[in-house]
This record gives sequence, C-alpha cells and structure tokens, in this order.
Amino acid sequence: MSRPDFNLLLTLDVLLAEGNVARAAERLRLSPSAMSRALARLRETTGDPLLVRAGRGLVPTPRALELREKVSELVQDVEAALRPVEAPNLATLERSFTLRTGEGFVENFGPSLLARVAQAAPGIRLGFVPKLDRDSNALRDGTVDLETGVLGSGMGPELRVQALFRDRFIGVVRAGHPLCGEEITPSSFAAGRHIGLSRRGVPHGPVDDALAALGLQRKVVTTVGGFSTAVALARVSGLIASVPERHTGNLRDGMYSFALPFAVGEITVSLLWHPRLHRDPVHRWLRGVIQDVCAPP
Repeated sequence: MSRPDFNLLLTLDVLLAEGNVARAAERLRLSPSAMSRALARLRETTGDPLLVRAGRGLVPTPRALELREKVSELVQDVEAALRPVEAPNLATLERSFTLRTGEGFVENFGPSLLARVAQAAPGIRLGFVPKLDRDSNALRDGTVDLETGVLGSGMGPELRVQALFRDRFIGVVRAGHPLCGEEITPSSFAAGRHIGLSRRGVPHGPVDDALAALGLQRKVVTTVGGFSTAVALARVSGLIASVPERHTGNLRDGMYSFALPFAVGEITVSLLWHPRLHRDPVHRWLRGVIQDVCAPP
C-alpha cells in the first residue's frame, strides 16, 4: 500500500474552505496551474471530483462536504502538534510529580517547596520517595521525575544535572552536653562517643579520614543508616553526630551544633532528571522552584 502524501491535507483544507482554485492558490502561494495539478491529485487519491463546476464557479460534492470538517480538524491537530510549546497555565494545571530525595531533604526543604507550588500551581501534586541507592533506573523508566543527591558512579551518563547547593559536615549534640560552650579541639572531639553513619553498616567515612590525617581516631559506639536517625539519637543521648548542615537544619532545633575543628571536604547536592523531560515546560518550572527553595540563604 502506497503511503499517502499528507501535504495534500493542507491543500484540500484550503480548497474546501475557499471553493475557488485561484483564491486557494493565492492563499498557499502557489501558481493557479500548480493548484490545478494538486486538485487533480486529490481527485485521484480520494476517487471523487470534490469540486465540480456550477456556472462560473465550483461547488463541493457530497464527499467534499463530508470531508470538510474532518480535514479541518486534522490540519488543526497537526499544526498544534508541530507548534512550539506554549507556557502552561499553572493556575489551572492538573499534574503529579514524583521526587526521589536523599534523607533530610523533605524535612528541610519540603515545607517551602510545597508552599511555593501550592501558591502558583494548586493542581500540581508532589510525591516524595526515599533515595535508597544511586541507581538511575527510576529516572529512566519514568517512575521518578526528579531526584536529588550527591553524584556517584551509579548515575546514568545521559542524565541532566544541576547543582543545588554545597553542604558541609558539622557536629551536633544534645543541649547540656559537655561539649556545649567549650572550645572544641580535634582531640576533644575524637575523645567523645560517636554515632557512625553508613547505609552499609561500615562506620568509616570522611570524618574518620580527616581525623586519621591528624593521627586521631574517634570511638564509634553505634552506627545508623541516616542523618535524621543520627540527630534523633544524639538528641536523647550523650553521643555526638556528624551530619551535613543544610540537610539537617530543622532536625537540629533545640540542639547544640558546632563547626568541626578540622577540615572535611564539602559535598555538592544536585538535581537530576532524564533528558526526555528537559524541555517540558512544567517540569522546567518545577526545577526552577526547587533551585530557588534550595538556594543558599
């Protein structure tokens, strides 16, 4: 079966709307002879004369009348499909997005993000799921629309990335802890009882590396899998938690936080998404909102 020439749809739409070969040719910027040839092709393709002479003019056949509205709708649909995407009406938009985020992100940035979205686009619903690994399959298969985290080897090379903010590790203890108000030195810090952080149960991390460079070692008495758990445990015990500052901002209310007395490398938290959503206007708007919410104060 031969493939139809879809260019003929536009020609047919204009011919049926004008009912005149010369006017249709002028509208399509064709010569009258080119338009006559196009009409001949349309007659051959449809098996119908479409426009027949009546006196000095042309009148549509029943088949042409049947096609007129349908062809017009088809042409409008094609033009809409090929037209550049227009800015969405956020006030009436209904859409859902799923964000996979690292621990502490929702607690610290979720309230502001939800408030901004509700104000500008009340029909947008945000769902948050925990980020348990660095595998990017969820972004690839579309079960997740956006992700936050520190870049790692498990990330797909095709993903789009935008840095959100830099974070540093700090120490945090309960109010009234012996370290409160003291000058904290590497030695006094290492001498305390510590909470280790690891999803794999291995407590060694960047804080331990920094202490080892000074010839020191801290005593890790327990290991937990996340920042919020470490902060919650430090709140009700005499243990010291070393956690990212911005990720745990709201979680540390009422506790004593302090800068670590030695250098530990900062981490960069980024926003990731799949290229298929890169030019989606609503997705782009949401990315901008997240960037604003996470911008350094």
